[in-house]
Amino acid sequence: MKLWSKDFKDGDYLGIDNVLSEPFGFGCAGGNRSPHLAWSGAPEGTESFAVTCYDPDAPTGSGFWHWLVVNIPSDVTELQSGVGSDGGASPGGGLQTRTDFGVAGYGGPCPPEGDHPHRYIFTVHAVGATLPVNAETSAAVIGFQLHFNTLAKATLMGLYKH
Repeated sequence: MKLWSKDFKDGDYLGIDNVLSEPFGFGCAGGNRSPHLAWSGAPEGTESFAVTCYDPDAPTGSGFWHWLVVNIPSDVTELQSGVGSDGGASPGGGLQTRTDFGVAGYGGPCPPEGDHPHRYIFTVHAVGATLPVNAETSAAVIGFQLHFNTLAKATLMGLYKH
């Protein structure tokens, strides 16, 4: 599988539009717009897609989940910029689930000020099922479900330093 974005290239810094907005209270003042993502090359048997964004560098001991969208129909291969920014929306017909911010929807990067650049790993999963989850399902449970149901995946890494 392949994953790409019109908003950033693999290994590039994410733009201020994609950074967490001020109301979240973490000290950043970005636009909190989810980036454009598109993918191709899903294997036969794909029933749905999931898109996640994870920061493995967050100083939590377990990283930080910034975005989870599951059960995207198998005929959808693109999410436009900004579609994940409204927690009540259904990007691509999928279901946004609870992030480590405690709510569903995209939450942009905002590492501690002065910390090293953090990696934001965007992953699209080709899933061989529709996951039995809801909007309140935790990121850990989503990760567990994806571990056992992903047929293929592709990643794209963005960076950000505050």
